[in-house]
Amino acid sequence: MTRVKGRAWRFGDDVDTDVIIPARYLYTHDSQVLAEHCMEIADPEFPTRVRPGDVVVAGRNFGCGSSREHAPRALQACGVRAVIAASFARIFFRNAVNLGLLLLESAVAAQEIESGEPVEIDTEGGVLYLASGRAIPVTYPAGAAADVLAAGGLVEYVRARSAGGAQGGADRG
Repeated sequence: MTRVKGRAWRFGDDVDTDVIIPARYLYTHDSQVLAEHCMEIADPEFPTRVRPGDVVVAGRNFGCGSSREHAPRALQACGVRAVIAASFARIFFRNAVNLGLLLLESAVAAQEIESGEPVEIDTEGGVLYLASGRAIPVTYPAGAAADVLAAGGLVEYVRARSAGGAQGGADRG
């Protein structure tokens, strides 16, 4: 069983890729630069206060906008371990899975979790635990997306398969 523990950072609906990482920083793939500017439009304190293992919680259509892979890369660069949202924009979902950023869906979590609240995710059981002890079901991606996430991203998934390793069904998280 994989557990993810961190603080929640709550955002609303329709958080687009320009909010996740402003277009003026797309000239680079430097993780440090991306981390320094991640989510700064939505919360100027986010880049300096987010910690490794923290979790972004958002409403509907998280990651809408352009197809840039910089958005999930920026979240990873600043230490975000998972994004829980009511729903994801399709291209963001695909880019995040390819990079190994854990994505979980839950409309309940999107409505009820407050910024700063400690959370713990049991990825295998599909449950998000709040500090109060309340358990909220979350949906882990299925099929090939689950296998790619479990491998740590598309590159690692392909490496493992090329080496005769994992044929799917690896541990989640």
